[in-house]
Amino acid sequence: MPDDVAAARAAAEEESAFSHPPVAPDTTAAYGDHPDQVIDFYAPRVQVGPTAQAPLVAVLHGGAWRAPYDRRHISPFAGFLARRGFAVASVEYRRGSATEGDAVAGRWPETFDDVAAALDALPGLVREALPQADARRTVVTGHSAGGHLALWAAARHVLPADAPWRTGGPAPLRGVVALAPIADFTVAEKLDVCGGAARQLLGGEDAFAARRPYADPALLLPTGIATTLVQGRADLDVPQAVAESYADAAAKAGEVVGLTLLEDVGHFPLIDPAADACAVVAEEIAQLAW
Repeated sequence: MPDDVAAARAAAEEESAFSHPPVAPDTTAAYGDHPDQVIDFYAPRVQVGPTAQAPLVAVLHGGAWRAPYDRRHISPFAGFLARRGFAVASVEYRRGSATEGDAVAGRWPETFDDVAAALDALPGLVREALPQADARRTVVTGHSAGGHLALWAAARHVLPADAPWRTGGPAPLRGVVALAPIADFTVAEKLDVCGGAARQLLGGEDAFAARRPYADPALLLPTGIATTLVQGRADLDVPQAVAESYADAAAKAGEVVGLTLLEDVGHFPLIDPAADACAVVAEEIAQLAW
């Protein structure tokens, strides 16, 4: 496909994904004192399983870990999952520091502090905020930078021993469904994914190599947690090679990772309720959750 045609299609896909009005949550709960340390909860709109309680999907939004992109842009996706019978917890977290400019990706270590704290607090918060949810059947999903955070959250038990986020054992998750994730920082940097966002997330060039073992999912394997990656073959933002490299790293570590490649699909249809790809994502989540 010619570059101009591919770019036009990608722009149309992004416009469609961002055309939906934000979907208000049923309730919001804080997991910390910072304004960004909150989780939006969406109750399931239908009952599709054998019990009254629904599987819980923890959603981590993307946006290259940058401040302008918050959980509102993924709220239509959260609402879509709720309409499919899932209980949904959409996690906010600290992103690019305002003191450094909105273009900076992420904060070290605050972005990771928040994701760890949110997932640790989630079972207790969901009991109060969303009794329809069964936290014992939790799947973590995330898109783009959020896909990275989903993979990282499931790998905390294999972090280096001195990592402050390390846990004593695997998280009690049914699985992870990472959507076009920034899953291998070396490949992402070679391809200049999101303008060098992974390098910025870790604090710049000088800190990149030293911090990668604490943050790069491709180095945090095997996890022992069921993992599926969903990737559009036509993704110009986070190219297919990034997901493939993570899957290869998992295989070398003795772990089988699912990789669902979607033809003629770019970056944003995966979270666009109007796109067929979004239904594929919901099915991948359902296969792990139920």
